[in-house]
Amino acid sequence: MITGPLIAEIAALVGEPARAAMLAALLDGRALTASELAFAARVTPQTASTHLAKLTEVGLLLPIREGRHRYFRLASPKVVEMLDGIMAVALENRPRYRPLSRQARELSAARICYDHLAGRLSVDLTASLIAHEYIAVGDEAAEITQAGTRFLTEFGIDLSALSSRRRHFCRLCIDWTERRPHIAGAVGAALTRRCFDLGWTERMKHNSAVIVTASGKHGFRETFGVAVPEETGNGTKDH
Repeated sequence: MITGPLIAEIAALVGEPARAAMLAALLDGRALTASELAFAARVTPQTASTHLAKLTEVGLLLPIREGRHRYFRLASPKVVEMLDGIMAVALENRPRYRPLSRQARELSAARICYDHLAGRLSVDLTASLIAHEYIAVGDEAAEITQAGTRFLTEFGIDLSALSSRRRHFCRLCIDWTERRPHIAGAVGAALTRRCFDLGWTERMKHNSAVIVTASGKHGFRETFGVAVPEETGNGTKDH
């Protein structure tokens, strides 16, 4: 198979600034309307419609209809992995000393990437699980140890249910703000859901950043030995 033209086709679609902005707006896993994506990309609704049709046609976006409303979301975790990879390469040689805006600091501290936690909180959480030998890691793959199985089960995660799903069970991806690995895959998503269920984390209203509550700060410290970044305590909650 000649892969060059295939790469070029996807790269051209992703590389257009408005379409790139739309894809970035969907990285937190939420589905958005065409109007919301037009606003994110700063284009007219008509232009947005054309872009969305192209992204849907090649399988990067999945349209979802609920009643009279039509939403779009990233089509699969593979699309997220691709976008994360692009971000990691783009930032690899960028200087780290440039001042960050408040929103950028919040996103760097803790955010949602499709269906799992990312940012410094997730990186520190992953490092804790590795240090306690709850997970054993290779280059990109990760395996839950027997001790990890007991720990995660006690934490409220049903690993047997996760293993039956048709997706990566537990994998590591390089966090594009921290440049260190965090847990993704089914286990990463389950950890994230559990933190939301416990009331440890809450979504922010206007971006993919995550607030860690007072109980969350205590829980992460006592359960995982992780100190929560201060930036996660600020922002407007989605209530």
